[in-house]
Amino acid sequence: MHALRHFYASVLLDAGESIRALSAYLGHSDPGFTLRVYTHMMPSSEGRTRNAVDRVFQTLGKPLGGPRTAQAA
Repeated sequence: MHALRHFYASVLLDAGESIRALSAYLGHSDPGFTLRVYTHMMPSSEGRTRNAVDRVFQTLGKPLGGPRTAQAA
């Protein structure tokens, strides 16, 4: 059960969930406690930066949903 809680916490932290929200989800009364216990699972600033830039570049090649021109046959 302990490993499942850690997995749950790591998934939420990786997805960008806040420590305050995670603390409430885990039933902790003090977000500081949650931060001390799970801080090693938080993505680094560099990792968040890389992910943000990667998401921008991934969407550049996708159509924006506006009007489309007819394709040549």
